[in-house]
Amino acid sequence: MTDQKNDDVRLAPLELDEEKARELEEQFDSEIRFRKLSPLSGRLVGALLIALSIFHYYTAGFGLLSEMVHRGIHLSFVLALVFLVFPAVKRGYNTPARSTLLSPLGIPLVDWGLAVAAVVAVAHVPMIPLDDLAFRVGNPTATDVALGITLIVVLLEATRRSVGWPLPVIALVFMGYALFGPWMPSILVHPGATVSGLVDHLYLTTQGIYGIALGVVATYVFHFVLFGVFATRIGLGQLFLDCAAWVAGRYAGGPAKVSIFGSALFGMISGSSVANTVTVGSLTIPAMIKLGYKRPFAAAVEAASSTGGQITPPIMGAAAFLMIEFLELPYTTIILAAVVPAFMHFFGVLVQVHFEAKRNGLRGLRPDEMPDVSAALKRDWPTIIPLIALIGVLLAGYTPYMAAFWGITLCVAVGLLNPRRRMSVWEILESLRDGAKYALAVGAAAATVGIVVGVVTFTGVGFKVSFIVTSTAAQMADFVHALVPGDLLTPTSLTLFFTLLMTGMVCILMGCGIPTTANYIIMVTIAAPALVLLGVEPIVAHFFVFYYGVLADITPPVALAAYAAAGMAAADPFKTGNIAFRLGLGKVLVPFVFVFSPSLLLVTKDFTWTSFAVAFFGCTFGIVCLGAALSRFMLVRTKPWENALLVLAAFLMIMPELYSTLAGLALAAPVLLNQWNGLSGRQVTA
Repeated sequence: MTDQKNDDVRLAPLELDEEKARELEEQFDSEIRFRKLSPLSGRLVGALLIALSIFHYYTAGFGLLSEMVHRGIHLSFVLALVFLVFPAVKRGYNTPARSTLLSPLGIPLVDWGLAVAAVVAVAHVPMIPLDDLAFRVGNPTATDVALGITLIVVLLEATRRSVGWPLPVIALVFMGYALFGPWMPSILVHPGATVSGLVDHLYLTTQGIYGIALGVVATYVFHFVLFGVFATRIGLGQLFLDCAAWVAGRYAGGPAKVSIFGSALFGMISGSSVANTVTVGSLTIPAMIKLGYKRPFAAAVEAASSTGGQITPPIMGAAAFLMIEFLELPYTTIILAAVVPAFMHFFGVLVQVHFEAKRNGLRGLRPDEMPDVSAALKRDWPTIIPLIALIGVLLAGYTPYMAAFWGITLCVAVGLLNPRRRMSVWEILESLRDGAKYALAVGAAAATVGIVVGVVTFTGVGFKVSFIVTSTAAQMADFVHALVPGDLLTPTSLTLFFTLLMTGMVCILMGCGIPTTANYIIMVTIAAPALVLLGVEPIVAHFFVFYYGVLADITPPVALAAYAAAGMAAADPFKTGNIAFRLGLGKVLVPFVFVFSPSLLLVTKDFTWTSFAVAFFGCTFGIVCLGAALSRFMLVRTKPWENALLVLAAFLMIMPELYSTLAGLALAAPVLLNQWNGLSGRQVTA
């Protein structure tokens, strides 16, 4: 008897088609899906996008402008372009571009007006002399207030068009809270703000729209997005896929494991879950289906793997750079802390994929289906130079944007000089255009998040929310503690657990329709202080809320990465999202582990190798047991009683204490023995 199915199926080599990947990304990622432009308006928009990229590339290498000026130029480009490329309603995406009196160059006159209004309102503040601006903060002129209101209105509309309704609604709720403070209930009451006072704070200071969120996007995120586009265009993505296939493709369920390793490597240069999903998934999803995986599972594997890109060093989407600003820690500290949790996420997906493949008897790639890795390295080895240089510059202590500058420069050099994969001048311009394209939605969202952060700093509501959360968690802890005999669970640990539970749920809910970057900043401002109040180190609290924000990309009902993968696989989106969430359970559980055992992050104050070893191995074994239970397979198919013991053992081992890990191993032992006996009774032909 053989457990190898589909031996007669021949899988094609995994060769990346960048043009197809870009088309799929525009189809499934609403944040880069533009309206149909006429040839002339298309050239105008393309020129503006290229100009924005050149501006950021130049300032990264030759010096940033003053804070307000730099952020102002970035935001004026972003908002103007949003109104030129995103229609007011969804049906506008399919409207043919026809130039009329009311739609010059095929773009409605009202959108031209909004673009101009945005530029004027944004440019006003950077043009005010610093001495004069300092005097006007707290004493705004009528012009300041009028233009501030204009910017808030156009910003909310630009964010609605590019990101969706949730974030603008949240911003409106927060502004309402600021204005109607005296009528708020109980602890949330505050003196309230006037319209001019609120606009003054949000518009004229760096505590609001021009704040840290916009600053990070304008000085860090944009550059690394641009680097990721160039790195993919010169062939680094294909080299990653070839290496992933060579490492993992030969084992059971080969294409699914290639998906995991490929997404992990591709995630190093791409911080977008959807971009990662459609680029790698355009190759791995059809291969998985052809090999025998069910369509929803194949799509879920790619979605769950691709969300790991946002937590994978060295780029981590925008999170690493935001943490630098919020925590005032070196970049090396941030990426070192991210290594083990990222490993746990991919390991958790890999375990379930392996068990699923063995349960269904799915084969790996045959030698004739495997890439020639030596030929791939010979062909594409120059493409790794920019990434190595970028990481080297970062580790040498230079600024992230300087590292991105040299990374981009070397990408262009490799593209022009590499005879095996040469870039034309037009391809370089296309890369500059597409790099800026990715920045529009996140740029508008970052500025809108500035409104939320500005209200929090203006009213102090963050501390009030923290008090409400911790008080509620303490009440829940007292109730549970009264039901548990002895001191097995202390009120302090229970309070922290329930605070984490509520915070994680809010992060996931907030992530439904809100970009990860925006979600992270909001939750750091509102929720993270509650964890810090309970003694959690700031870096640990930041990682917790960030990881749970990323989880929203695979959590129904708004699981963007899962739905993109489902569309590519012609699978049921909701079922795909549920399976992807199950595959990503490592990302659900690991943040709880590193809160209770911070040594897992490697850089915390009380780090010891002993506590790290207990947490790491307990977490690893726990993920294996949980993956086996969810897959209903370990060495052979599992029985219901085995699944129950494995789940209980997994949760005991994931608890970062030696006694709980040993108890979990004791519970899992009879299951392992029974599985071994079942395996020895089967005749398996590999």
